[in-house]
Amino acid sequence: MAIEIQEVKSKSELKKFIWFGINLYKNNKFAAPPLMMDDLLNLSKDRNPAHEFCESAYYVALKNGKIVGRIAAIINPVANTTWNEKKARFGWVDFIDDKEVSKALFDTAIAWAKGKGMTEICGPLGFTDFDPEGLLIEGYDKPSTLATIYNYPYYVQHIENYGFKKEIDWKEYLITVPEVFPEKFFRIAEIVKQKYKLRSVHFKSRKEVVSNYANKIFGLLNLCYKDLYGFAKLNEKQIAFYIKLYFSIFRLDTISIVVDEKDDVVALGIAMPSFTKALQKSKGSLFPLGWFYMLRALYKNDVIDLYLMAVHPEYQSKGVNSIMFADIMPNAAKNGYKFAESNPELETNTKMSSQWGSFENVNHKRRRAYSKEI
Repeated sequence: MAIEIQEVKSKSELKKFIWFGINLYKNNKFAAPPLMMDDLLNLSKDRNPAHEFCESAYYVALKNGKIVGRIAAIINPVANTTWNEKKARFGWVDFIDDKEVSKALFDTAIAWAKGKGMTEICGPLGFTDFDPEGLLIEGYDKPSTLATIYNYPYYVQHIENYGFKKEIDWKEYLITVPEVFPEKFFRIAEIVKQKYKLRSVHFKSRKEVVSNYANKIFGLLNLCYKDLYGFAKLNEKQIAFYIKLYFSIFRLDTISIVVDEKDDVVALGIAMPSFTKALQKSKGSLFPLGWFYMLRALYKNDVIDLYLMAVHPEYQSKGVNSIMFADIMPNAAKNGYKFAESNPELETNTKMSSQWGSFENVNHKRRRAYSKEI
């Protein structure tokens, strides 16, 4: 049967677009499906401030009247200006194991991008660096995380057969949380604090974190990530959006904020208990019991996800990361966490990956961004 491509126009069609991606993995024990409400917030053009400057179009592929694939085509002009490129992005790409389906989706996304004057398309990427990115190419038998994409192995063959080539890879590490944190880290942390007049900030409430440091945190991220692949500086509206999205629920004992004498944030480590099992049980929805699974994951867990780590360029390679580890790791062991899962790290970011050498670790997943001239 011929493949029919339809552009997503209405809210009801957007929900079907999202549910296809969730339901395709409903029986997969390694995938961590996103919550419908999160993807709806991100993809809705009247709710995510990235849409004020990004262009995008969403498409579904139908066979016999049934959705069998989806793709989002995106242009981020801020990123293109930053990197002097004419790139479109593809994201939220999922399809059954049928090459006619994947070809029809990529043909459509590329036609849209060429119509906008783009000369290259790359992905999987989102609107910004804070969206899940990178096709999983190793580690299909490892649990996914809230912040990452899970995909079936056949995606690689489809994408490479279409003519996409590797652009860059990310690595993910599984770190064993030491039952007894090495004393040397405490000593180093104290020496670094005294030498550079730094201190760790401790909090009594989430509101205190948001009110006093959230904007400073994103200011540091804008600075530290500016040279990383595909990054585009976040504006004030985007920062406010991500503060509301990510700072609504977290544990105070799984974050580390390091400040200087002026109370400016010079380093940060933000970790969260793993939501993988909770997302699997929630099956894309907070109701009727999804909210319960997500809340329980905050306090009953043996895996902690390391979402964000950043050190101001002036303080890199000076031992400041020891302060963050001294804050987070002992609390992790105390609260029963056995493992820490790193966020995807660019293969070129050796400063980040080298810090795991002090702990028992394994590089257990790899993901890739692909590109193709059009």
